[in-house]
Amino acid sequence: MVPISPWGRAKPRVGDRIFRWLAQSSGFLIVVLVIAIGGFLLLRAMPALKRDKENFFTYGGTWITTDTSAMHFGIFELLQVTVFVSLFALFLAMPTALGVALFITQYAPRRVAGPLAYAVDLLAAVPSIVYGVWGVYVLAPQLRPVATWLNHVMGWCFLFAGGNVSVASGGTIFTGGIVLAVMILPIITAVTREVFVQTPRDEIEAALALGATRWEVVKLTVLPFGLSGYLSGAMLGLGRALGETVALLIILRGTQAAFGWSLFDGGSTFATKIAGTASEFNDQYKAGAYIAAGLVLFLLTFLVDALARGAVAGAGSARGGR
Repeated sequence: MVPISPWGRAKPRVGDRIFRWLAQSSGFLIVVLVIAIGGFLLLRAMPALKRDKENFFTYGGTWITTDTSAMHFGIFELLQVTVFVSLFALFLAMPTALGVALFITQYAPRRVAGPLAYAVDLLAAVPSIVYGVWGVYVLAPQLRPVATWLNHVMGWCFLFAGGNVSVASGGTIFTGGIVLAVMILPIITAVTREVFVQTPRDEIEAALALGATRWEVVKLTVLPFGLSGYLSGAMLGLGRALGETVALLIILRGTQAAFGWSLFDGGSTFATKIAGTASEFNDQYKAGAYIAAGLVLFLLTFLVDALARGAVAGAGSARGGR
C-alpha cells in the first residue's frame, strides 16, 4: 500500500521524488547556463564598449578596432542585414514547407510519403560549407538571369533596386536568402509534418462523411489543428537563419557601401562578421567588440523565442475558443 501522510495525501514514491528532483535540477541548470553565457559575453564586451567612440546601437559604418584607445564600431548595419536575409529566407521557406508537409501527410500515397519525408529530412544533414559552395558555384550562375531581369523590370521598387554589389556577382542577399531558405526548410517541414499527422482522425472522417472535399478537410481540420506547430517550426527556422555562419560567409560579399534594403545588396550578418574577423581575437579589446555583437545576437534569439511562444499561445487559444 502507498503510505499516507498526516495530511491525508499519498506520499510520493521514492522513484517519483528522484525523478522530480532530476527534472527540476535540469531546468534550473539550463537557466543557470543561459545566464552564465549572457554574463560572460557582457563581461568580455564591456572593456571594448567603454572605448567605443560611436553609438554602439546606431553606428553602421566601417569598424575600426586597430586603435584600441579609440575604437569605432556598432551593430546597426549588422542587425539590418541579419534580419533582412533571415526574413527573406523565412518568406520563401514557410509556404514551401507548408505545401510539402500537406502533400506528405494528406495527399501522397504511403509508398511515396515515407521516402519523400526522409529525403526532406536529409537536407538538414548537409554541412553548411557545402551549401555555401553550392550557392556560389552552382546556384548563383543559374540565378543571374533572374536577378538581372528583376533588377531591370522591378528596379523601381527598393527591394529589387541596384544594390551595393554587382547583381551578376551572385554575392547578394538574394542568393544568400535562397540558400538559407533551403537550409531551414527541413526544420519547418519536419515540425509541421509531425503536428499535421496528429490531427484527430475522428474530425477528418466526420468532415469527409459530411461531403467535404480533401481541400475542405485540410482547411477546416488539419490547418487549424496544426497552426501552432507550423508557427513553432517557422520560429525555429528563423532562429536557425539568424545564427547561420559558414554558408553566408562564403556567399555574401562584404562591402563598405551603405545597406539599402535591396535584395541585391551585400553585407555582413552578426555571425559572418564575427567569423570573418577571428584573427583579431588575440586582443581582448578587439575581441570584445565582436563579443558585444555576439551578445546582441544572443539577445535577438531570445526575442525570437518569446515571439514564437506568444504566437503559439495565441494560435492555441484561438483554436480552443472555437
